[in-house]
Amino acid sequence: MTKFSDLNLNPKVLKAIEEAGYETPTPIQAGAIPPALDGRDVLGIAQTGTGKTAGFVLPMITLLARGRARARMPRSLVLCPTRELAAQVAENFDTYTKHLKLTKALLIGGVSFKEQDTLIDKGVDVLIATPGRLLDHFERGKLILSDVKVMVVDEADRMLDMGFIPDIERIFGLTPFTRQTLFFSATMAPEIERITNTFLSNPARIEVARQASASETIEQGVVMFKGSRKDREASEKRKVLRMLIDAEGDKCTNAIIFCNRKTDVDIVAKSLNKYGYDAAPIHGDLDQSQRTRTLDGFRAGTLRFLVASDVAARGLDVPSVSHVFNFDVPSHAEDYVHRIGRTGRAGRDGKAVMICVPRDEKNFEDIERLIQREIPRLENPLGHIGAEAQGDAPEDTTEKKPTSSRSRSRSRSRKTDNTPKVDTAAENTPQTQADAAPAQADKPAETPKPEAAPAETRAEPSNAPRDNQRTESRQDSSDSKRSSSSRSRSNRDDRGGRVMGLGDHTPTFIEKSFAERYDG
Repeated sequence: MTKFSDLNLNPKVLKAIEEAGYETPTPIQAGAIPPALDGRDVLGIAQTGTGKTAGFVLPMITLLARGRARARMPRSLVLCPTRELAAQVAENFDTYTKHLKLTKALLIGGVSFKEQDTLIDKGVDVLIATPGRLLDHFERGKLILSDVKVMVVDEADRMLDMGFIPDIERIFGLTPFTRQTLFFSATMAPEIERITNTFLSNPARIEVARQASASETIEQGVVMFKGSRKDREASEKRKVLRMLIDAEGDKCTNAIIFCNRKTDVDIVAKSLNKYGYDAAPIHGDLDQSQRTRTLDGFRAGTLRFLVASDVAARGLDVPSVSHVFNFDVPSHAEDYVHRIGRTGRAGRDGKAVMICVPRDEKNFEDIERLIQREIPRLENPLGHIGAEAQGDAPEDTTEKKPTSSRSRSRSRSRKTDNTPKVDTAAENTPQTQADAAPAQADKPAETPKPEAAPAETRAEPSNAPRDNQRTESRQDSSDSKRSSSSRSRSNRDDRGGRVMGLGDHTPTFIEKSFAERYDG
């Protein structure tokens, strides 16, 4: 069996490895370290949790043991997709360089530019960065990449998912053509393979496990869940999660709970805390200081449940995670492998449980197709929910009646408007009463139209009763409306049906004003 002492590493590096408690390298380390020490490009493909970080850190610091960096010109560069993964690489660097005088700088978001500029100005041997923050420093003229001798790209497939590939290609163009490139990924998408063919020169390919395979030490299971009603599905799903946690009992010492959306991360964490579970959220929208405190608490064991988005699926090196709960089925099948890879690390046993709702069944099928195995189905803790979801629960068909005062007032106003309005003056006219009676009998909702008054009534003296005057005024206005409408129809007929403008006829409101003046 190969040991670290057989890999031709620097003696001071070997001493640090021994003090860390390691003796035997993992398959990816045993395969990647020798060609890397020979100066060859390396393409490493292995599932998460297999020790890829040490696979490039150990040969890199051995190659950099001699020499000294110049100001703003790092001698090596490590690119990581997330802040957490970059911080993990920095921790590994500190562990294995404790007996060497090598310097490092960590360039990630959420940290002051000024502090990072100070480190770069002193000169660093190893620069560990996320692509965005690295290019920010370069564009500000604070960084020169022409002296990079070793370049490492970690979790390249995650770079692809997060849209960093254009930045990676640009950074490759800023580094010397003679650099040594170490390229590591858990999966090999076509776009990743194109980049390796473009920027790697005759790489040593080390593939220690089938692509996108899950560790055999992880027990997997899935609950096929369907809510009783659409508006209750989210709360019932959270209840299923709590029941799954309770079913594990003391075996669940700590766990990572993955959600697809940042909003769901906050909601699930808040719900767990409400029911007495010690949980905290972590996602990309949180401040870096808060993310660091949360991770430190989870590593130290003071925090039992970590509710995370996929930002934590990579770079969380917590060897003792007992369980992983996928509250949501991941949208990309590869993310499932990385999520459950947080448990069952370093040969330990682990368990991964997923909750699948009907709309996620297609993504679930993609996962089973990728890992080439069927995930065992677990019993739904809320057994009665399934029966209700299949239609056994009666539907609520009761009509909701308006209860607000505004709705009642509107209904009363509608009823009032339908009541026929009979004028007082019209009741005094026998003809009006005769016409109105049958109309009210047949159509109670219609308002009777009074007959036009004779023309002679216009000449009545002004001392007539006011009710008669108002009645005559309304009759005159209705006469004028009918006459004006008949004139406008005749005008349209004479002019081919065209609607004429103000200069071609007298509007009704003008005729009405003249009529009122004449009557007054």
